[in-house]
This record gives sequence, C-alpha cells and structure tokens, in this order.
Amino acid sequence: MKTTKLPSYRQTALIIFAGCVGLILAALYMQEVLGMHPCPLCITQRIFIIGVGLISLIAAIHNPAALGRKVYGCLATLSGVIGAGVSARHVWLQNLPEDQVPACGPDLAYMFDAFPLLDALKLLFAGDGNCADVVASFLGLSIPGWTFVAFVGLIAISVWQGLRKA
Repeated sequence: MKTTKLPSYRQTALIIFAGCVGLILAALYMQEVLGMHPCPLCITQRIFIIGVGLISLIAAIHNPAALGRKVYGCLATLSGVIGAGVSARHVWLQNLPEDQVPACGPDLAYMFDAFPLLDALKLLFAGDGNCADVVASFLGLSIPGWTFVAFVGLIAISVWQGLRKA
C-alpha cells in the first residue's frame, strides 16, 4: 500500500501564509473592486488573519525545532481563536432582530482620534449597527460566516503544526 507523504513543517507554514494572503487579497478585491466597504469588525478580522499569516511566515523562515514549533503553533492558534471570536460576534450581530441591533457608531479614524486607545479598541471589538448589515452571502453564509470557517481551518492547521513531530 502506497502512503502519501505530508508536506514538511516549513511547507505547511508557507501554505498557511499563502492562504492568509489569499484571504486578504479577496477582502481587498471586495473592498476596492466590488465597493464593499469594511466595517470595524471586518477590519479587526483582517488584522487577525494577517497575524496568523505573519506568524506562519516567520515560522517558515525560522524552521524551528520542536519547542519553537509549539510556540509558533500556539501564537498562530491564539491569533486564529481571537479572530474566530470576532467573526462569531459579527455573525451574531448580523442575526440579531432589527430592534436589537446596536446603533451605528463613529468611523475608525474618529474613534482613534477622539477616544483613548483602550476605549477605541473596545469599540472596535464590540462592533456597531454597521456590522449588522449583510452585504453579501454565498451558500447561506455571510462574509463573516465564511471568515469564521477560514479561522476554524487556520486554527486546526496551526494546532497540528504545533503538535506534529516532523
């Protein structure tokens, strides 16, 4: 029986990085070409996708031994879990009844100019009425829903990267 050889640690880290680049390019395409402007939660999700991607790129360049693999795996997993939490909150906001949707808040530039950093970050992570709009969906999931699915995949691969032997 023939066995399939799995990609190396470095190759898998580069695959994760490429996947994150693809996700960000898709987001930029939707923003710049399709005119879908991101809400605060969309931007926050992008930050955590970039986080997973950069951690994976650094891991690929470093190609660490066992302890380093665990550290990079934990860091990428942490970034993915936080991003998945933001995505889940976004999906939750989109599924609220109309009378329970929070009021629309200020834009990001104003938040960071007018509020102390911690307050602006709290507002950014909480989302507002703008985040409740479903701009597009595919196969019954909104863009934040698909981003959540992507985060689950990134988390699974990052955990595997941290636990794998070779």
